[in-house]
Amino acid sequence: MSLSPDSRLAFSPLHRLQWEEAQQKYVILYPEGMVELNASSAEILKLCDGEHTLKTITMELEQKFETEGLMDDIREFLEIALENGWIQIAH
Repeated sequence: MSLSPDSRLAFSPLHRLQWEEAQQKYVILYPEGMVELNASSAEILKLCDGEHTLKTITMELEQKFETEGLMDDIREFLEIALENGWIQIAH
């Protein structure tokens, strides 16, 4: 599935994104288990609040990290997150 740059993205209500002190990283918690995230993935998912779009997430992260050209990598990760049910398209 290819995400539109203007699709608003929200974190799934069936999952929880939280900092795990013991592992010193963000994780996704859900009834069946836990997914450990790298720093980049966590930064992307923290912006999936139902208001941000692929385009605005990309713009914010490019500004925060003073770089450009992140759209394809962010889209690829968000498509995987959508397939795994971690995020959803907000309505």
